[in-house]
Amino acid sequence: MFPLLKAGEEVLVDTKAYHCCLPEIGDLVIAWHPYQPDLRIIKRVVQVDKNGYFFLMGENSLESSDSRSFGCVSLQQIIGKVTSRFP
Repeated sequence: MFPLLKAGEEVLVDTKAYHCCLPEIGDLVIAWHPYQPDLRIIKRVVQVDKNGYFFLMGENSLESSDSRSFGCVSLQQIIGKVTSRFP
């Protein structure tokens, strides 16, 4: 699968989207990388754990660093929901 975003594209993020509800399967989110604290990642929520953890996967599964390598992330690691992208 091809990457959803290309270099130079910008996204609009709703940082308050998850203040009153949880991310849902299919949401595109920005999160802090668990092992690289200064790195923000854009991934899709593909599974929600019953303990409130989220399995994130990149659109380009062959090239993506995602929950398959670093595990599930907590809600505190999710910055917000991507609402729009601009080429």
